[in-house]
Amino acid sequence: MLVRVLAAMSGGVDSAVAAARAVAAGHDVTGVHLALARNPQTYRTGARGCCTLEDSRDARRAADVIGIPFYVWDMADRFHEDVVDDFVAEYAAGRTPNPCLRCNEKIKFAAVLDRAVALGFDAVVTGHHARLGPDGLLRRSVDMAKDQSYVLAVLTREQLDRSMFPLGDSTKAQVRAEAAERGLAVADKPDSHDICFIADGDTRGFLAGRLGEAPGDVVDASTGAVVGSHTGAYAYTVGQRRGLHLDRPAPDGRPRYVLSITPKTNTVTVGPAEALEVSRVRATRPVWTGGPRPATPVECEVQLRAHGDVVPATVDLDGDTLHAELRRPVRGVAAGQAVVAYRPDPAGDIVLGSATITG
Repeated sequence: MLVRVLAAMSGGVDSAVAAARAVAAGHDVTGVHLALARNPQTYRTGARGCCTLEDSRDARRAADVIGIPFYVWDMADRFHEDVVDDFVAEYAAGRTPNPCLRCNEKIKFAAVLDRAVALGFDAVVTGHHARLGPDGLLRRSVDMAKDQSYVLAVLTREQLDRSMFPLGDSTKAQVRAEAAERGLAVADKPDSHDICFIADGDTRGFLAGRLGEAPGDVVDASTGAVVGSHTGAYAYTVGQRRGLHLDRPAPDGRPRYVLSITPKTNTVTVGPAEALEVSRVRATRPVWTGGPRPATPVECEVQLRAHGDVVPATVDLDGDTLHAELRRPVRGVAAGQAVVAYRPDPAGDIVLGSATITG
């Protein structure tokens, strides 16, 4: 069946091959590049970007090779409000956000999808490494090293129903080989990394420029003693070990880690690694797409950060709250990240749902 598809083209190899596969499948495809930077010169270039002028040109050249119409949509203001401002506000509140997840939730599968549907498109196709089959279930990619189901788990049932992920059954190496065969110049383009809107990769400096310096104490959890100082609690995240600049070592000589950030008192609390262990996770704003919302606890596996290990757990939904009882303790669980529940499956682990960790 012919489907009118909008291909979100970042300028990288994955989105280019995804668009080409949509054409090969017989769909009516139009390419679009999202201009997300108010000043593209301030965003990363080369291997470290996904929103630059260079990326826009690469996307246009790929669309020309594929033979599809191509447009650029200015989403800079929406991106700044929903992703960049949210990123800053979350750190200011002592949480650790995932901007890629937020971009999927608010930009690619909300603002872009809404506009696409309004223009008569049936679906949006992207180069994410995940599987979405005829059963409508979101599954992990066959390439576990590149799997992006974690950052897609925030999508609703309605958004998934209008999404296409053609790369989920291929490894990254296969995608690059296909791009070369198709004559796409981005075949060897390096992957983007880190946060696209932080030009130099200095997250602490980026936050300081927007939040200002706010000196405070670093406190030892076991003694209550002040063991250091900081210029902004927002610059820290739970589980962090490096860059603490403590004035005195722990009595036992062991490393200290960030255990918590308290914006109200502007305090960073540190302690030993074992104090990071948690066995229960609470999260809000659950999204459940792996079947009917369960009325009783579900045995599953959970992932608590991008590229993190999976842990067997019991998940229980209670209104707008998700509770996860972990079968083994996990260290460094940070508020603001997502907890994603999976059901193991030989055909690819199935995303059941996700929620935002609060504690």
